[in-house]
This record gives sequence, C-alpha cells and structure tokens, in this order.
Amino acid sequence: MLRILQFLYSLRSFLLFVLLEVLAIGLIVSNNSPQGAAFFNSSNALTGSVLKTRSDVVDFFSLAEANDALLTENAALSEQLKTLKAIPDSANIPLDSALEAQFDFRAARIISNSLRFAHNHITLNKGAKDGVKPGMGVFNEQGVIGRIKSVSENYSVAISLLNTELSLSSKIKTNDSFGTTKWDGKNSKKTKLLYVPRHVTASPGDTVITTGYSAVFPEGILVGIIESVDQSEDPNYLDIVINLSTDFSKAHYVYLVENTQLAELDSLYKQSEIENEF
Repeated sequence: MLRILQFLYSLRSFLLFVLLEVLAIGLIVSNNSPQGAAFFNSSNALTGSVLKTRSDVVDFFSLAEANDALLTENAALSEQLKTLKAIPDSANIPLDSALEAQFDFRAARIISNSLRFAHNHITLNKGAKDGVKPGMGVFNEQGVIGRIKSVSENYSVAISLLNTELSLSSKIKTNDSFGTTKWDGKNSKKTKLLYVPRHVTASPGDTVITTGYSAVFPEGILVGIIESVDQSEDPNYLDIVINLSTDFSKAHYVYLVENTQLAELDSLYKQSEIENEF
C-alpha cells in the first residue's frame, strides 16, 4: 500500500494537470450551448450508449407515471376526434392540400436534459436516420419543449425553452393577442411573454399557446398560464409572467413536429429579406 501511495505521489504533477484539463473541458461544455452541442455530436458512439443506458434505468422507475400521462393524453385525443367528425347534414369541404400535409410528427425519448444553465439543451435518442432535422419543434403532452438545433446519425440536440436564446411566437388564447415567449434565465418554472401592447386585456389565469406564425409549431400547443400582468418599464408593453405548463424536470418522452413547407417559407423569407427570429 505504501508503494502505491509513493508511486501516486511521484505522479502528482501529471495527475493534477489531467484533473485541471478535465475540469476546464467540463466547464466549457456545461456553460456554452454551441460547444456542448459540438462536443456531443463529435463524441463517439460510447457517449451516446452511456447516456441511453442511464436514461433506460431512470425511465424504468418512471414507467407508471409515463403510462398515466399517455392514458390521459389518449383520452383527450379521443374527445378531440369526436368533435372532428363531420355532422351528417354538413357540407363536406376538402382541406387545402398544402395545409393537410404541412406537418409531420415523430416520437423520441430524452436521454439528457439540463436545467441549471442560461443556455440549456436536451439530447434525444433519435437522429438523421430517423428523419430528425434541424429546426423541428419539440413538445410533449404538457406543452412546448424546444427546437432541434443539431443532428447526428443516431442522436439530436434541441435548444430547450429554458434557453435565453430561444424565442417562441405565442398568443393569449382568450383574445388572440400575440407576443414572444422568452425565458429570462431565472426560474425554470416561469418565463416571460414579451411585446404585448399595454392596451391588451390580459389577466392571471389566461392560457398562452403557440400562434402558428413561426413555421416551427402548429397553432394551439400549450405554453403556460399567465401568473401576473404588470406595467413594464417600457411604456408600450405589458410585463407578463407565465407559469410554464411543462415540467422540464420530469420530461421523458417527446414529439417532434416538422413543417414540410419550411424550406419553401425560408426561401420566400430570404427573397423578401425578412428575418424569421423564431
């Protein structure tokens, strides 16, 4: 035992150097979203395998809760299907083909999720071979999760809604007044609805949903519930705080939504010299 300790002591400088290098790399990856995503995408398959194994263990102990959520969602979808059935004496109006085929949906599982940084991101177990592409929206049965930023063959990284760089086009459901949802980096359960004019009537308890303007999410996906409405320092807009509908600490399974018309819209925006911030 003494010889082992003497041997380690003789390597103290080298071991200290290795420790400091690992610590420095860890701090860079953890606190910088672009570097974190690049690190993940450039790492070998072993990294993905380790994350997946860890996620499998965690998910095993949360299967009951996930099943309850799926049952609740299925019940809600069944109710929606009833309302979508055509009334026998109503006119049969065909959907516009572009609208009918505008969105495609896929499922994925979260294998890594950060909550404590200003630039949080989420890693999913689906990648390019599964049809995942940058720009796709991510949500679950509770509401909006984020947007895909980068994709490898088997995995993908999404910018979380808990990321100060992500903007989301949102509106107040009761009056269709729209603004921009953007996290201020403070509380993982709350966010802000920005750029809502002062003349708009908004009240605590109002529901906030996606507008469908962003070309990423369809209209009507839940964002959260308004907690408070105050006069902001800007004389033109309200200061609105939203309680997020999604509990990011318990999110395990997600849906990915692809706007099949996104390339065409992006091309049109470029021709028109319009910047799409969402």
